[in-house]
Amino acid sequence: MNLTKTIVTLSLAAASASAMAADAGERRFIRAGMAEGEVLFRVGKPDHEAFIRIVRGQPEEKTWTYFPHPKDRQTLTIVTLRAGVVSAIERKIAR
Repeated sequence: MNLTKTIVTLSLAAASASAMAADAGERRFIRAGMAEGEVLFRVGKPDHEAFIRIVRGQPEEKTWTYFPHPKDRQTLTIVTLRAGVVSAIERKIAR
């Protein structure tokens, strides 16, 4: 059981480190019409993912949230994806 806990802990730490490694400056270059894969390549995995709509036979809608980064401590970025394409980008100043 301890081995399982250790593996899970290390996996979470690695995932957090890779998310923080993404350059916060690249977030400003996310544009409507970009593919989901391009966003992942430029800024990495989101800190939070939420599904807006999942209906069989219709395009999936979801949001990716990128929390403030040490290099940009005030900006929360929310990317809305529809059918794997960026449909909206919202940047909020968090103080």
